[in-house]
Amino acid sequence: MAVTSLQGGDKIRFEVPGLEDLFAAVRRRGYQPVGPTVRRGDLVLEELAGVQDLPRGWTDEQEGGAFRLKPREDQAFFGFGVGQESWKKFLFPAVLRLWQARRRGAGFEILPETGATPRFAFIGVRSCDLHAMAVQDKVFMEGKFADPTYRSRREQALVVAVNCAGCTCGTGFCASMQTGPKATFGFDVALTEVLAGGQHYFVAEVGTPMGAEILSEVPHRPAQPQEIDLADRLVAETGRRQGRSLDTTDIKDLFYRNYEHPRWDDVTARCLNCGNCTMVCPTCFCHTIEDVTDLTGQWAERWRKLDVCFTLDFSYIHGGSIRATPRSRYRQWLTHKLATWIDQFGCSGCIGCGRCITWCPVAIDITEETRAIRASETSAPSAV
Repeated sequence: MAVTSLQGGDKIRFEVPGLEDLFAAVRRRGYQPVGPTVRRGDLVLEELAGVQDLPRGWTDEQEGGAFRLKPREDQAFFGFGVGQESWKKFLFPAVLRLWQARRRGAGFEILPETGATPRFAFIGVRSCDLHAMAVQDKVFMEGKFADPTYRSRREQALVVAVNCAGCTCGTGFCASMQTGPKATFGFDVALTEVLAGGQHYFVAEVGTPMGAEILSEVPHRPAQPQEIDLADRLVAETGRRQGRSLDTTDIKDLFYRNYEHPRWDDVTARCLNCGNCTMVCPTCFCHTIEDVTDLTGQWAERWRKLDVCFTLDFSYIHGGSIRATPRSRYRQWLTHKLATWIDQFGCSGCIGCGRCITWCPVAIDITEETRAIRASETSAPSAV
Protein backbone atom coordinates (compact mmCIF):
# COMPACT_ATOMS: atom_id res chain seq x y z
CA MET A 1 0.00 0.00 0.00
CA ALA A 2 1.27 3.41 -0.91
CA VAL A 3 2.59 5.61 1.87
CA THR A 4 1.15 9.12 1.77
CA SER A 5 1.13 12.18 3.95
CA LEU A 6 -2.25 13.30 2.64
CA GLN A 7 -5.14 13.26 5.07
CA GLY A 8 -8.91 13.54 4.81
CA GLY A 9 -9.95 17.08 3.95
CA ASP A 10 -6.56 18.03 2.44
CA LYS A 11 -6.77 20.00 -0.79
CA ILE A 12 -4.16 19.84 -3.51
CA ARG A 13 -3.62 21.28 -6.96
CA PHE A 14 -2.61 19.22 -9.96
CA GLU A 15 -2.27 20.07 -13.62
CA VAL A 16 -4.24 18.60 -16.51
CA PRO A 17 -1.74 15.77 -17.25
CA GLY A 18 -2.30 14.60 -13.67
CA LEU A 19 -5.73 13.35 -14.70
CA GLU A 20 -3.98 10.55 -16.61
CA ASP A 21 -2.05 9.68 -13.45
CA LEU A 22 -5.30 9.55 -11.49
CA PHE A 23 -6.78 7.08 -13.99
CA ALA A 24 -3.62 4.97 -13.82
CA ALA A 25 -3.69 4.92 -9.99
CA VAL A 26 -7.32 3.81 -10.08
CA ARG A 27 -6.58 0.99 -12.52
CA ARG A 28 -3.60 -0.24 -10.50
CA ARG A 29 -5.98 -0.94 -7.65
CA GLY A 30 -8.18 -3.13 -9.79
CA TYR A 31 -10.98 -0.68 -10.50
CA GLN A 32 -12.73 -0.26 -13.85
CA PRO A 33 -13.26 3.45 -14.52
CA VAL A 34 -16.77 4.33 -15.68
CA GLY A 35 -18.02 7.82 -16.33
CA PRO A 36 -19.44 10.33 -18.81
CA THR A 37 -18.60 10.01 -22.48
CA VAL A 38 -20.17 10.94 -25.80
CA ARG A 39 -21.69 8.09 -27.81
CA ARG A 40 -23.72 8.69 -30.99
CA GLY A 41 -24.21 12.32 -30.08
CA ASP A 42 -25.48 11.60 -26.58
CA LEU A 43 -23.96 11.99 -23.12
CA VAL A 44 -23.91 8.56 -21.46
CA LEU A 45 -22.16 6.71 -18.65
CA GLU A 46 -19.93 3.92 -19.94
CA GLU A 47 -16.59 2.24 -19.31
CA LEU A 48 -13.69 4.64 -19.88
CA ALA A 49 -10.47 3.42 -21.48
CA GLY A 50 -8.77 6.61 -20.36
CA VAL A 51 -8.95 10.38 -20.14
CA GLN A 52 -9.44 10.57 -23.90
CA ASP A 53 -12.95 9.14 -23.51
CA LEU A 54 -14.17 12.03 -21.35
CA PRO A 55 -16.37 14.63 -23.15
CA ARG A 56 -13.60 17.21 -23.29
CA GLY A 57 -14.68 20.42 -24.97
CA TRP A 58 -18.41 19.67 -24.77
CA THR A 59 -21.23 21.30 -22.87
CA ASP A 60 -24.98 20.82 -22.76
CA GLU A 61 -28.13 22.87 -23.03
CA GLN A 62 -31.11 21.57 -21.06
CA GLU A 63 -34.65 22.80 -20.80
CA GLY A 64 -38.00 21.14 -20.32
CA GLY A 65 -38.21 18.39 -22.93
CA ALA A 66 -34.89 19.34 -24.54
CA PHE A 67 -31.26 18.20 -24.28
CA ARG A 68 -28.51 19.22 -26.68
CA LEU A 69 -24.76 18.82 -26.70
CA LYS A 70 -22.67 21.58 -28.23
CA PRO A 71 -18.95 22.41 -28.39
CA ARG A 72 -17.45 24.61 -25.71
CA GLU A 73 -15.06 27.45 -26.40
CA ASP A 74 -12.52 25.86 -24.04
CA GLN A 75 -11.22 22.35 -23.38
CA ALA A 76 -12.95 21.62 -20.08
CA PHE A 77 -13.25 17.92 -19.24
CA PHE A 78 -16.37 18.34 -17.08
CA GLY A 79 -18.07 21.43 -18.49
CA PHE A 80 -21.53 19.88 -18.68
CA GLY A 81 -24.37 18.88 -16.38
CA VAL A 82 -25.93 15.46 -15.85
CA GLY A 83 -27.15 13.32 -18.73
CA GLN A 84 -30.14 11.01 -18.86
CA GLU A 85 -28.28 8.12 -17.22
CA SER A 86 -27.39 7.92 -13.56
CA TRP A 87 -25.04 5.73 -11.56
CA LYS A 88 -27.88 3.42 -10.53
CA LYS A 89 -27.36 1.61 -13.85
CA PHE A 90 -24.20 0.14 -12.29
CA LEU A 91 -25.50 -0.30 -8.74
CA PHE A 92 -29.06 -1.46 -9.42
CA PRO A 93 -28.94 -3.17 -12.84
CA ALA A 94 -32.04 -2.77 -15.00
CA VAL A 95 -32.08 -6.51 -15.76
CA LEU A 96 -30.70 -9.02 -13.25
CA ARG A 97 -31.03 -12.79 -13.00
CA LEU A 98 -31.62 -13.68 -9.36
CA TRP A 99 -31.29 -17.45 -9.60
CA GLN A 100 -31.58 -20.49 -11.82
CA ALA A 101 -33.14 -23.87 -11.05
CA ARG A 102 -32.88 -27.25 -12.73
CA ARG A 103 -34.94 -30.37 -12.22
CA ARG A 104 -33.46 -33.05 -9.98
CA GLY A 105 -35.74 -36.08 -9.83
CA ALA A 106 -39.11 -35.01 -8.48
CA GLY A 107 -37.89 -31.59 -7.37
CA PHE A 108 -35.66 -28.67 -8.35
CA GLU A 109 -32.17 -27.63 -7.33
CA ILE A 110 -31.73 -23.88 -6.87
CA LEU A 111 -28.51 -22.54 -8.37
CA PRO A 112 -27.73 -19.14 -6.85
CA GLU A 113 -25.99 -16.54 -8.96
CA THR A 114 -22.25 -16.51 -8.49
CA GLY A 115 -19.38 -14.54 -9.91
CA ALA A 116 -17.10 -11.70 -8.97
CA THR A 117 -18.64 -8.34 -8.13
CA PRO A 118 -17.43 -5.67 -10.56
CA ARG A 119 -15.21 -3.04 -8.96
CA PHE A 120 -16.26 0.24 -10.48
CA ALA A 121 -14.51 3.57 -10.16
CA PHE A 122 -17.19 6.20 -10.73
CA ILE A 123 -15.48 9.15 -12.40
CA GLY A 124 -17.30 12.49 -12.46
CA VAL A 125 -20.10 11.98 -9.92
CA ARG A 126 -21.98 15.21 -9.24
CA SER A 127 -23.16 16.19 -5.78
CA CYS A 128 -26.83 15.58 -6.62
CA ASP A 129 -25.97 12.02 -7.61
CA LEU A 130 -24.01 11.48 -4.40
CA HIS A 131 -27.23 12.35 -2.58
CA ALA A 132 -29.12 9.95 -4.86
CA MET A 133 -26.71 7.16 -3.89
CA ALA A 134 -27.29 8.03 -0.23
CA VAL A 135 -31.05 7.72 -0.79
CA GLN A 136 -30.68 4.29 -2.37
CA ASP A 137 -28.27 3.27 0.40
CA LYS A 138 -31.14 3.83 2.83
CA VAL A 139 -33.45 1.70 0.74
CA PHE A 140 -31.12 -1.18 -0.11
CA MET A 141 -28.55 -1.31 2.69
CA GLU A 142 -30.25 -0.17 5.88
CA GLY A 143 -32.87 -1.93 7.91
CA LYS A 144 -33.65 -5.62 8.26
CA PHE A 145 -33.49 -6.48 4.56
CA ALA A 146 -30.60 -5.55 2.28
CA ASP A 147 -30.19 -6.09 -1.44
CA PRO A 148 -27.04 -8.23 -1.81
CA THR A 149 -26.27 -7.12 -5.38
CA TYR A 150 -26.58 -3.45 -4.53
CA ARG A 151 -24.61 -3.81 -1.31
CA SER A 152 -21.68 -5.65 -2.88
CA ARG A 153 -21.40 -3.23 -5.79
CA ARG A 154 -21.80 -0.16 -3.61
CA GLU A 155 -19.28 -1.25 -0.98
CA GLN A 156 -16.64 -1.94 -3.63
CA ALA A 157 -17.18 1.23 -5.63
CA LEU A 158 -14.64 4.05 -5.70
CA VAL A 159 -16.10 7.53 -6.13
CA VAL A 160 -14.33 10.44 -7.81
CA ALA A 161 -16.76 13.33 -7.52
CA VAL A 162 -16.69 16.51 -9.61
CA ASN A 163 -18.04 19.78 -8.25
CA CYS A 164 -20.22 21.70 -10.70
CA ALA A 165 -18.18 24.61 -12.01
CA GLY A 166 -18.59 26.07 -15.46
CA CYS A 167 -21.77 24.20 -16.42
CA THR A 168 -25.26 25.65 -16.77
CA CYS A 169 -27.46 22.89 -15.27
CA GLY A 170 -30.51 24.26 -17.08
CA THR A 171 -33.16 22.18 -15.33
CA GLY A 172 -31.38 21.42 -12.05
CA PHE A 173 -32.46 22.84 -8.71
CA CYS A 174 -30.01 21.16 -6.32
CA ALA A 175 -29.06 24.44 -4.66
CA SER A 176 -32.58 24.84 -3.26
CA MET A 177 -32.55 21.19 -2.12
CA GLN A 178 -29.16 21.54 -0.35
CA THR A 179 -27.86 18.67 -2.49
CA GLY A 180 -25.33 20.61 -4.54
CA PRO A 181 -23.58 21.95 -6.48
CA LYS A 182 -20.62 21.17 -4.19
CA ALA A 183 -19.91 17.62 -3.01
CA THR A 184 -19.70 17.49 0.78
CA PHE A 185 -19.73 13.74 1.53
CA GLY A 186 -19.69 10.29 -0.03
CA PHE A 187 -16.54 10.59 -2.16
CA ASP A 188 -13.01 9.26 -2.11
CA VAL A 189 -11.77 12.19 -4.19
CA ALA A 190 -13.59 15.40 -5.15
CA LEU A 191 -12.35 17.50 -8.06
CA THR A 192 -13.05 21.09 -9.03
CA GLU A 193 -11.95 21.94 -12.56
CA VAL A 194 -10.64 25.50 -12.81
CA LEU A 195 -10.31 27.40 -16.08
CA ALA A 196 -9.48 31.02 -15.34
CA GLY A 197 -6.85 33.57 -16.29
CA GLY A 198 -5.47 31.37 -19.05
CA GLN A 199 -4.87 28.52 -16.58
CA HIS A 200 -6.41 25.05 -16.54
CA TYR A 201 -5.93 22.87 -13.45
CA PHE A 202 -7.76 20.85 -10.80
CA VAL A 203 -8.25 21.43 -7.10
CA ALA A 204 -8.72 18.02 -5.45
CA GLU A 205 -10.03 17.22 -1.99
CA VAL A 206 -9.21 14.01 -0.13
CA GLY A 207 -12.31 12.21 1.14
CA THR A 208 -11.01 8.82 2.33
CA PRO A 209 -7.72 6.98 2.96
CA MET A 210 -8.13 5.33 -0.46
CA GLY A 211 -8.56 8.75 -2.01
CA ALA A 212 -5.37 9.90 -0.25
CA GLU A 213 -3.50 6.91 -1.69
CA ILE A 214 -4.65 7.65 -5.21
CA LEU A 215 -3.89 11.38 -5.06
CA SER A 216 -0.44 10.69 -3.61
CA GLU A 217 0.42 9.11 -6.97
CA VAL A 218 -0.65 12.22 -8.89
CA PRO A 219 2.03 14.94 -9.22
CA HIS A 220 0.70 17.77 -7.08
CA ARG A 221 1.34 20.50 -4.56
CA PRO A 222 -0.83 21.87 -1.74
CA ALA A 223 -3.60 24.11 -3.04
CA GLN A 224 -3.07 27.75 -2.11
CA PRO A 225 -5.82 29.67 -0.28
CA GLN A 226 -6.53 31.81 -3.35
CA GLU A 227 -6.86 28.69 -5.53
CA ILE A 228 -9.28 27.10 -3.09
CA ASP A 229 -11.24 30.36 -2.89
CA LEU A 230 -11.45 30.62 -6.70
CA ALA A 231 -12.65 27.01 -6.99
CA ASP A 232 -15.31 27.62 -4.35
CA ARG A 233 -16.48 30.80 -6.06
CA LEU A 234 -16.84 29.02 -9.41
CA VAL A 235 -18.99 26.34 -7.79
CA ALA A 236 -21.09 28.89 -5.89
CA GLU A 237 -21.69 30.83 -9.11
CA THR A 238 -23.01 27.66 -10.74
CA GLY A 239 -25.55 27.35 -7.94
CA ARG A 240 -26.64 30.97 -8.32
CA ARG A 241 -27.20 30.50 -12.06
CA GLN A 242 -29.72 27.70 -11.59
CA GLY A 243 -33.00 28.78 -13.10
CA ARG A 244 -35.22 26.60 -10.95
CA SER A 245 -35.85 26.08 -7.26
CA LEU A 246 -38.11 23.99 -5.06
CA ASP A 247 -39.48 25.27 -1.77
CA THR A 248 -39.39 22.24 0.54
CA THR A 249 -41.08 23.96 3.50
CA ASP A 250 -43.71 21.60 4.95
CA ILE A 251 -43.66 19.77 1.61
CA LYS A 252 -44.84 16.41 2.90
CA ASP A 253 -47.99 17.83 4.48
CA LEU A 254 -48.51 20.11 1.47
CA PHE A 255 -49.07 17.07 -0.72
CA TYR A 256 -51.01 15.18 1.93
CA ARG A 257 -53.46 18.09 2.09
CA ASN A 258 -53.96 18.15 -1.67
CA TYR A 259 -54.79 14.66 -2.87
CA GLU A 260 -57.83 16.04 -4.67
CA HIS A 261 -56.32 19.26 -5.96
CA PRO A 262 -57.54 20.29 -9.46
CA ARG A 263 -53.91 20.70 -10.54
CA TRP A 264 -53.71 16.91 -10.90
CA ASP A 265 -56.25 17.12 -13.74
CA ASP A 266 -54.26 19.88 -15.42
CA VAL A 267 -50.95 18.05 -15.40
CA THR A 268 -52.35 14.69 -16.42
CA ALA A 269 -54.05 16.29 -19.42
CA ARG A 270 -50.48 16.76 -20.67
CA CYS A 271 -48.80 13.65 -19.24
CA LEU A 272 -48.21 10.85 -21.77
CA ASN A 273 -47.70 8.19 -19.08
CA CYS A 274 -44.47 7.27 -20.89
CA GLY A 275 -42.51 6.78 -17.64
CA ASN A 276 -39.47 8.75 -18.82
CA CYS A 277 -39.36 10.62 -15.52
CA THR A 278 -39.00 7.40 -13.55
CA MET A 279 -36.49 5.83 -15.92
CA VAL A 280 -34.09 8.77 -15.72
CA CYS A 281 -34.62 9.42 -12.00
CA PRO A 282 -31.51 8.37 -10.02
CA THR A 283 -33.57 7.25 -6.99
CA CYS A 284 -36.56 5.46 -8.58
CA PHE A 285 -36.30 1.69 -8.26
CA CYS A 286 -39.69 0.20 -9.16
CA HIS A 287 -39.21 -3.26 -10.58
CA THR A 288 -41.01 -6.45 -11.46
CA ILE A 289 -40.14 -10.12 -11.05
CA GLU A 290 -40.43 -12.57 -13.94
CA ASP A 291 -40.18 -16.37 -13.76
CA VAL A 292 -39.39 -18.21 -16.98
CA THR A 293 -39.04 -21.89 -17.86
CA ASP A 294 -37.89 -23.85 -20.88
CA LEU A 295 -40.30 -25.93 -22.94
CA THR A 296 -39.16 -29.21 -21.35
CA GLY A 297 -39.80 -28.06 -17.79
CA GLN A 298 -36.24 -28.93 -16.84
CA TRP A 299 -34.96 -25.41 -16.33
CA ALA A 300 -36.32 -22.27 -14.66
CA GLU A 301 -34.99 -18.78 -13.98
CA ARG A 302 -36.08 -15.77 -11.97
CA TRP A 303 -35.29 -12.28 -13.28
CA ARG A 304 -35.65 -8.83 -11.75
CA LYS A 305 -36.40 -6.10 -14.29
CA LEU A 306 -36.72 -2.37 -13.82
CA ASP A 307 -40.30 -1.17 -14.26
CA VAL A 308 -42.21 2.11 -14.06
CA CYS A 309 -45.23 3.01 -11.94
CA PHE A 310 -46.90 4.79 -14.87
CA THR A 311 -48.04 1.60 -16.56
CA LEU A 312 -51.53 0.26 -15.97
CA ASP A 313 -50.17 -3.23 -15.22
CA PHE A 314 -47.77 -2.05 -12.53
CA SER A 315 -50.53 -1.64 -9.94
CA TYR A 316 -52.55 -4.63 -11.15
CA ILE A 317 -53.94 -6.78 -8.38
CA HIS A 318 -56.32 -9.68 -9.05
CA GLY A 319 -59.42 -8.07 -10.49
CA GLY A 320 -57.83 -4.93 -11.92
CA SER A 321 -55.44 -2.03 -11.45
CA ILE A 322 -55.73 0.06 -8.30
CA ARG A 323 -54.48 3.11 -10.27
CA ALA A 324 -56.64 2.96 -13.36
CA THR A 325 -56.31 6.60 -14.48
CA PRO A 326 -53.34 8.69 -15.62
CA ARG A 327 -54.30 11.18 -12.90
CA SER A 328 -53.91 8.59 -10.15
CA ARG A 329 -50.60 7.35 -11.54
CA TYR A 330 -48.99 10.78 -11.87
CA ARG A 331 -50.28 11.79 -8.44
CA GLN A 332 -48.81 8.60 -6.97
CA TRP A 333 -45.40 9.28 -8.53
CA LEU A 334 -45.07 12.92 -7.47
CA THR A 335 -46.63 12.45 -4.03
CA HIS A 336 -44.38 9.47 -3.37
CA LYS A 337 -41.28 11.32 -4.56
CA LEU A 338 -41.84 14.43 -2.44
CA ALA A 339 -43.99 13.24 0.47
CA THR A 340 -44.61 9.57 1.27
CA TRP A 341 -40.95 8.77 0.57
CA ILE A 342 -40.13 10.85 3.64
CA ASP A 343 -42.36 8.64 5.79
CA GLN A 344 -40.89 5.47 4.28
CA PHE A 345 -37.20 6.27 4.29
CA GLY A 346 -36.72 9.46 6.31
CA CYS A 347 -35.60 11.58 3.36
CA SER A 348 -36.89 13.08 0.13
CA GLY A 349 -36.97 10.94 -2.99
CA CYS A 350 -35.93 13.96 -5.07
CA ILE A 351 -32.36 15.27 -5.20
CA GLY A 352 -32.89 18.20 -7.56
CA CYS A 353 -31.00 16.89 -10.61
CA GLY A 354 -33.71 18.03 -13.05
CA ARG A 355 -33.55 14.91 -15.24
CA CYS A 356 -37.32 14.35 -15.04
CA ILE A 357 -37.87 17.85 -16.45
CA THR A 358 -35.35 17.55 -19.26
CA TRP A 359 -36.48 14.14 -20.44
CA CYS A 360 -40.23 14.67 -20.17
CA PRO A 361 -41.50 14.87 -23.78
CA VAL A 362 -44.10 17.47 -22.81
CA ALA A 363 -41.84 19.38 -20.39
CA ILE A 364 -43.77 18.77 -17.17
CA ASP A 365 -41.80 20.50 -14.41
CA ILE A 366 -42.14 19.18 -10.85
CA THR A 367 -40.95 22.49 -9.43
CA GLU A 368 -43.75 24.28 -11.26
CA GLU A 369 -46.36 21.70 -10.26
CA THR A 370 -45.36 22.02 -6.61
CA ARG A 371 -45.33 25.80 -6.84
CA ALA A 372 -48.83 25.85 -8.33
CA ILE A 373 -50.26 23.69 -5.53
CA ARG A 374 -48.51 25.80 -2.88
CA ALA A 375 -49.68 29.06 -4.46
CA SER A 376 -53.30 27.90 -4.43
CA GLU A 377 -53.11 27.61 -0.65
CA THR A 378 -51.55 31.00 -0.06
CA SER A 379 -53.70 33.01 -2.47
CA ALA A 380 -56.76 34.55 -0.92
CA PRO A 381 -59.73 36.38 -2.50
CA SER A 382 -59.51 40.14 -2.48
CA ALA A 383 -61.42 41.96 0.21
CA VAL A 384 -64.62 43.65 -0.95
